[in-house]
Amino acid sequence: MKAIVRARYGSPDVLALEDVDIPQVGDDDVLVRVRAASLNAGDLDYMYGRPPMARLATGLRTPKNRGLGLDLAGEVEAVGNDVARLKVGDEVFGDMTLFGYGAFAEYVCASHKAFAMKPASMTFEQAATVPQSAILALQGLSRGTPIQPGHTVLINGASGSVGPFAVQIAKALGAEVTGVCSAAKMAFVLGFGADHVMDYAKEDVTRTGQRYDRILDVSAQA
Repeated sequence: MKAIVRARYGSPDVLALEDVDIPQVGDDDVLVRVRAASLNAGDLDYMYGRPPMARLATGLRTPKNRGLGLDLAGEVEAVGNDVARLKVGDEVFGDMTLFGYGAFAEYVCASHKAFAMKPASMTFEQAATVPQSAILALQGLSRGTPIQPGHTVLINGASGSVGPFAVQIAKALGAEVTGVCSAAKMAFVLGFGADHVMDYAKEDVTRTGQRYDRILDVSAQA
C-alpha cells in the first residue's frame, strides 16, 4: 500500500510517499481502507516533534512510528477474531492519536476502540474532520456550568481546527457566539453561525470590557 512516512522530525521535507506492507490484523484489531483523512494542528506538531516534552511519548530523537495522520474515515476491510462490534463493510471514522498514527495511508490497522460508526448523513470527507477537533471543542465547552440558551460565548481561535466546531456547538446550545480570528477569515467564521467576529490584529479581547458566560481559548491567533 502507499503511505506517507518519515524517519525523523522536521519540516514537510522529511515526508515521503512509499510502498509499505499492509498491516497485519490482530485479534482486537480492525483493518480500515482509508477513504478520507484530515490535517490539523496535531499532525503538524507530531511532524515537527513539538513541544519537546511530547517526545517522551512519541520518541526522543526519532519518532517511534513512521506514519503520520490522526483523523480518518473509511470502510472496514477485515476484523480480528475478538471483534464483535464492527464487521467488514462498515463505514467508520476514528482518531489514531493513541493507536500509532498512520491515517495518511491507503489502510490503517488499530484496535476497534479507535473507530466509531460513521453517520450515514455524512460523507467520508466530512467525517474525517470530526474525530479530534470536534471532540476537543465539545470537551472545552462542556466543562463548568452547562451553556444555556441566551448565554454569551467567546471562541478565541474560531477559524482553526477546533474553533469552527466550537462555534457550531455553542450555537446549537442556543448561545450568542463571538469568534476571534484574522480579518481574512471573518466571513468564514460568520458562515459557521457566529453572531459576531473580532479581528485579533485590531482588537484586544481582554480590553473590550465585554463579559462572557463562557470563554474557550483555542488559539492565540487563527
